[in-house]
Amino acid sequence: MSDLLSLDFMRQALVAAVLVGLAAPLVGAFLVQRRMSLIGDGIGHVALAGVAIGILTGSMPVFTALVAAVAAAVGVELIRAAGRTSGDIALAVMFYGGIALGVVLISKSSATSPGNLTGYLFGAILTTSRTDIAVFAALAVVVVAVTWSLRHRFFAVANDEEFARAAGMPVMGYNIALSVLTAVTVVVSMRVVGLLLITALMIIPNATAQLVARSFRSSLLAASVIGILSSVGGVVVSFYAETPSGGTIVLLAIATFLVTSVLAGVVTRARRAAHERAERHDHEHGPTCGHPAIEHDGHVDYLHDGHRHAPHRDHYDEHDGHAHESGAERPGDQQPTEEVAR
Repeated sequence: MSDLLSLDFMRQALVAAVLVGLAAPLVGAFLVQRRMSLIGDGIGHVALAGVAIGILTGSMPVFTALVAAVAAAVGVELIRAAGRTSGDIALAVMFYGGIALGVVLISKSSATSPGNLTGYLFGAILTTSRTDIAVFAALAVVVVAVTWSLRHRFFAVANDEEFARAAGMPVMGYNIALSVLTAVTVVVSMRVVGLLLITALMIIPNATAQLVARSFRSSLLAASVIGILSSVGGVVVSFYAETPSGGTIVLLAIATFLVTSVLAGVVTRARRAAHERAERHDHEHGPTCGHPAIEHDGHVDYLHDGHRHAPHRDHYDEHDGHAHESGAERPGDQQPTEEVAR
């Protein structure tokens, strides 16, 4: 590990990985709620056209890609709001129009090569310069700060647009703000993960976090941690395995999701089995059931065959003599309200 940190370009790569791993899942959480998980792909295709314009004109591809991506994000939201076409059709036009324009423009430039194009499409984190890091850092700070400060409003709008609109919230403004943040995140990530893979880093850490989190706020935090670990871990693995950084990062995120899914399934089955033991009764517990009643944390447990059974709705919870927090939420008791967003 010390040999990796002794290299200047690897230190820059790790900084870029942390920035992307933090920003991408944070924005992606609200895209998942809005069922617009693929918008990152569409914006990435348009950003490719912006990269091509930058190469063709001799300007900085990062800035031209940013302008193109933001324009596309705002355009899609305006088209959706106008109701003249569906969000799916708008995304499809953006997908194919952006990549077609990018391919045509790049073919007219003599300053690029297939290798450079591959770096933008699939990531080339080891080629990031100090200027790139400075620009990406500034953009990532803006994305994280704005997303976190507006998370309650983004949650309300994404959860129920009609209710948010009836409550007087500027739904269009928040939707455009989220789309712009998505566009900025895509541009920040294009040298790390690649324009064709960035959506994976937006969505997969959130899918993993939802398996273990008990509230939207904790899901956001967990997704960001998973994103950072996947990005940094992917860069380290790609350095030693000599594999592309973008693909390695995404594969590591997918592996984390699969492992978490298996473990969550095992825990769920174990809890279900414990409840099944407690729910099988030939009678109902009560003052006259003949089993000792034990005061426990504000309620009564009944001692039955060495087990402590606590009445809960239409069944009995298995306490097995262990203390449980009073009022703790069961996974199925969560309410999709603004309180969860906190």
